[in-house]
Amino acid sequence: MTSLDLPCILKDQPLSNYSTYEIGGKARFLALPRSDNEVLEVLEAAMSHGMNPLFFGMGSNLLFPDTPNPENLYISTRSHREIYLQNDRLHVSAGMPMSLLALIGAVIGTSDFDFSFLLPGTLGGGIYMNAKYFSHYVSDFIDTVYYVDLDDIGRNMQSITVEHCEFGYKQSVFQRKNWFIIGADLRFNQAPSHPDALQPFLRELDRAMLESSSLKVFSAFYMDYLDRLKQEHDPSAIPMRSIIADRTGKMHFNYPSCGSVFKNNYAIGEPIGKLADRLHLRGREYGKAMISPVHGNVIQNRGGARAEDVIYLIHLVQEEINKHFGFVPEAELVIVS
Repeated sequence: MTSLDLPCILKDQPLSNYSTYEIGGKARFLALPRSDNEVLEVLEAAMSHGMNPLFFGMGSNLLFPDTPNPENLYISTRSHREIYLQNDRLHVSAGMPMSLLALIGAVIGTSDFDFSFLLPGTLGGGIYMNAKYFSHYVSDFIDTVYYVDLDDIGRNMQSITVEHCEFGYKQSVFQRKNWFIIGADLRFNQAPSHPDALQPFLRELDRAMLESSSLKVFSAFYMDYLDRLKQEHDPSAIPMRSIIADRTGKMHFNYPSCGSVFKNNYAIGEPIGKLADRLHLRGREYGKAMISPVHGNVIQNRGGARAEDVIYLIHLVQEEINKHFGFVPEAELVIVS
């Protein structure tokens, strides 16, 4: 039986420190594995002690409970960052923040991953949700995904190619399987022009140790790095600066949030945020949570919000849109019970 006293397993950790919403009570156990082997050790520890392993990345698409289930072992992949170039593929572990993927692209000389800049969360979560920004999807650059089938007694690492991942609009096979994503091989449309720059950047990243879930902390690091690229007259900074302008214009970083709460219903022809605007839901408050005053598909933590405050506003938006437009918006935010 694998012990719960592994160095990477912490006790009595506030989940609010591991979520971009900055909401969540104390978890009895929380693990921060740093390698494939540690992930498998933590998984074995959870199973051997009859605990439910709950995997997540940066906590950007989750709403943690105010009173966490003591039978859950919360496992964050944020510290699991194994990145290397092999042949014409970039192998990236599931814990790599999406924005860092964009910076890695800029560093090694490819614009393929620019779209991921300032997308919240990690690559694992991005694959799970098939994250997108405007017309670009994570699945556009996936070659192979590595995973562990949690229902498999052996719990060995397996792989699946992009053709079998059943990717769609914010959909993937991983949402319908009890599989935990370990990492992926990414393919290039534009081959890197200076791949040798990868390792020096990774050493700098290790020194920075960006393990916070705060969107402001990440944004500050990225902007500092972009300033350096600009000073070096590196054109790769230009598209990412346009993304900064778009995100900051929507005030995405002013208060803790998960970004968009609901999936858009393209059959309706208008984004959920626009429908919420038409119903004058922007600025509505409950407890310490508020529907963003500038974006109707964002619910903010205005300081000390509880999960129940956010859930109330989610139900409010769903009920009002159903009443006036005849459908219930589907949440992309995962509410952890």
